[in-house]
Amino acid sequence: MDKVSGKLTVFFEEPFWVGVFERVLDGKLSACKVTFGVEPKDYEIYDFVLKNYYQLRFSPAVAIDVKEVGRNPKRVQRKVRKQVQNTGIGTKSQQALKLQHEQLKTERKTVSREQREAQKQRQFELKQQKRKEKHRGR
Repeated sequence: MDKVSGKLTVFFEEPFWVGVFERVLDGKLSACKVTFGVEPKDYEIYDFVLKNYYQLRFSPAVAIDVKEVGRNPKRVQRKVRKQVQNTGIGTKSQQALKLQHEQLKTERKTVSREQREAQKQRQFELKQQKRKEKHRGR
């Protein structure tokens, strides 16, 4: 059975509150960035996760090393305290988000290029049609 883990980090990134969902599946990390706007309350975050988790667009997976963690409660508590104090996103998450951003950018470029070429073709056909209409009149 595969092990799946998830983590949500909420932090303030001028001027909005941002949440980064990190999902580790089969030793690969994928991330998704969500902008909340005003500071979200705990129950608002919980409600958001319940309603919108399956609509989130996660980045492509990046390979990471998954370590087996012992369950020392004091160590876990220190780790949680450290994560709460630490603001920002992990470097692996940043890489995953950057990869997603690059993919979306290339998709946007191809779509806009196709639209631009289609517009040029329409203009050309319109111009040809006008030229033909002018020659019919004589």
